[in-house]
Amino acid sequence: MKRLEPIFALSMALVAILGSIGSAPAQDYPSRPITMIVPYPAGGLFDALARILAEPMRGALAQSVVIENVGGAGGSIAVGRVARAAPDGYTLAIGSADQFVVNAAIYPLPYDVVKDFEPVALLISGPILIVSKTAVPAKNLKELMAWLNNGSGGAQHLCGIELQRIVGASWQFVPYRGAAPALQDVVGGRVDVMCPSPASSLAMVQSGLLRAYAVTDATRLASAPDIPTVDEAGFPQLHISVWGGLFVPKGTPQSVIAKLNSAAATALADPAVRRQLANIGQEVVPREQQTPEALSAVQKADIEKWWPIIKAANIKAE
Repeated sequence: MKRLEPIFALSMALVAILGSIGSAPAQDYPSRPITMIVPYPAGGLFDALARILAEPMRGALAQSVVIENVGGAGGSIAVGRVARAAPDGYTLAIGSADQFVVNAAIYPLPYDVVKDFEPVALLISGPILIVSKTAVPAKNLKELMAWLNNGSGGAQHLCGIELQRIVGASWQFVPYRGAAPALQDVVGGRVDVMCPSPASSLAMVQSGLLRAYAVTDATRLASAPDIPTVDEAGFPQLHISVWGGLFVPKGTPQSVIAKLNSAAATALADPAVRRQLANIGQEVVPREQQTPEALSAVQKADIEKWWPIIKAANIKAE
């Protein structure tokens, strides 16, 4: 037995050395620029959110945060890239329920939106607007509902489904690659009604290019106090919010996730960042909710809520 002791001691030494080698990259993280993939073309809410956060996160991480816009298929292409990336913290996705809830119900995805990702931080939560082209004769939400009853994916699609359910009517949904081209078609009169984020549509509303009927929340937007809430308009069942969060590939070390979470929280605590987000109708979630656990819980709750509705409506990607 005594002859085995040196071998045992050598084995333990090798384990210790190999363990320290394996943990070194996480301890040194980050040592090069980080890529944040936005699952939409430039110009929408999440492009704006990523760019608002990139600079203060760079300061917290002492490394550049590079924004890369990858549109298409409701953001599933972009999120797929993150799923396939090395789990080292150098590639992360910024996204919402559109990518991490809805897409799994309507697309045949080559990845699992829960099992193939690690949540990093819940960032924001905000309502969307119900808007139309100015030629629509309705002057308020009740009149719009009546008008829809007589004629005419993602959170925007779900808003439309809820409108259909409440009105008891149906109409054609038109898919777009992003909010910007869709809004241009609303302004141009080719699309009647849309449920966009304030970030992409509020300037058009304020300039008179679009008509806004309501914000899908119980509280008016500080940046647009003249737009009534759905509660005030008589439709409290139309509460719909868009949350935003950061995700990394499954297997990313917890120490790396903790550093990214800390950098995001530092950015969200910056008064200038909070003002910029408020200006586009987005509310920073409380600090105690800016956690991986909170993001996971929100994702799970939305899956439980929306998957049955999507399946009942027989929504499929075309």
